[in-house]
Amino acid sequence: MDTNERQFTVAVLGAGPVGLAAAAHLVARGLAPLVFEAGAAPGANLATYRHVRLFSPWQYDVDKAARQLLERRGWTAPAPDALPTAGELLDDYLAPLAATPEIAPHLLFGHRVSALTRAGFDKVKTQGRERAPFVIRADTAAGPRAYLADAVIDATGTWSHPNPLGADGIPALGEAALAARIDYGMPDVLGAARARFAGKTILVVGAGHSAAGTLLALARLAQDDPATRIVWATRGRRLDRVFGGGAADGLPARGELGLRLKALRDAGGLVLRQDFRIQALDEIDGRLRVTGAPVEGTVPVIDGIDRIVCAAGARPDLGLGRELRVRHDPWLESTDALAPLIDPNEHSCGTVRPHGHRELAHPEPGYYVVGAKSYGRAPNFLLATGYEQVRSVVAALAGDLAAADDVQLDLPETGVCNTRLAFDDAAPGPADGCCGVAPAAAAACCVPAAAAGGACGCRHPAPTGCCA
Repeated sequence: MDTNERQFTVAVLGAGPVGLAAAAHLVARGLAPLVFEAGAAPGANLATYRHVRLFSPWQYDVDKAARQLLERRGWTAPAPDALPTAGELLDDYLAPLAATPEIAPHLLFGHRVSALTRAGFDKVKTQGRERAPFVIRADTAAGPRAYLADAVIDATGTWSHPNPLGADGIPALGEAALAARIDYGMPDVLGAARARFAGKTILVVGAGHSAAGTLLALARLAQDDPATRIVWATRGRRLDRVFGGGAADGLPARGELGLRLKALRDAGGLVLRQDFRIQALDEIDGRLRVTGAPVEGTVPVIDGIDRIVCAAGARPDLGLGRELRVRHDPWLESTDALAPLIDPNEHSCGTVRPHGHRELAHPEPGYYVVGAKSYGRAPNFLLATGYEQVRSVVAALAGDLAAADDVQLDLPETGVCNTRLAFDDAAPGPADGCCGVAPAAAAACCVPAAAAGGACGCRHPAPTGCCA
């Protein structure tokens, strides 16, 4: 078992944006971070969707303590209003941050944390518990290893634990057997994964912005390969969450995405199946049959599918803390005290109230869950929120409760936060002659799909009146 006796040591789980921000704040406070990352490099989850452009501009994507470390090394921040892709966030921010001499010695790559506990204590034993160090068990190339730390900041996120297709919260019948025909999250439809989708009939499942981005990418693919067909299935009938705040959205790229998806739907660029709650998958003559729960006595079926994209969100891995005393919200699976502030039935990312170490704490002293994992299954998380979370938590661990309690959030209003596709940057060429967002009556001129009968691209809004 490895010990770290020099300083008060804080184990940080995950070397993504929020985990590395926590490390930067710990260094600034004179505390020793020990950062565990399952991947071979920082931001391993970001690397799986490099092609996706974030809704949040750079001004919300860089942590303040991290910026100070980087600027001391000559780093120049990107334009604050520019929108980075996940790959740009990784290459231009996270990788340089991880390479700083203040952070690099504390990184443990290829260390997948499998369990947390207290040295000498299972979760039942109480007396003296708060004085025992945490034990972090990690799977490595050399086998399992155990480390000790005085506190733990869990920033492992949710991306690597996608929700299943099954509408009941568990995998649909046949989902595991047909896993090779299913992509979870946001596959690179226009890039590395293009061959899997071109000329195929694709079912996209979900009603969030990940689904919207994938649908629009597939519509763009259909311009090049008219044999590509798109089916969109949602569990409910309300689409206002994915269509979002439109022009009133505090993140314009997010509002534009919803408007463009609505135009695509209105123009018939895809087949929309609502109230479709998936129960089973079967392979029939080489293609997929998707069966839904009965609706008014009728069993709905979608036939002839070649591939499925499951964009139904993600969930936290709660197994890590099995031997710790933790308290989660019964349905969101977020940190319990945080749930009323982030409930997606009541809040968008821009209406989340400021919160810090007190809302993020668990009954286990010294254990905090931050970042997307702190939100559980709620989808309305922003990086800027995570940065303020770790600033507050680290201040509390350093004993500066005044700073820890002074929590402030400056977030954009309206909508639900997620991402859009990098291809959206392409400006319409002179021959395009179409608006990026149009009134419903003129929506057909703006649909990037073969079904619209033309090659018009739906990218950015053109001058007023172009669709008149």
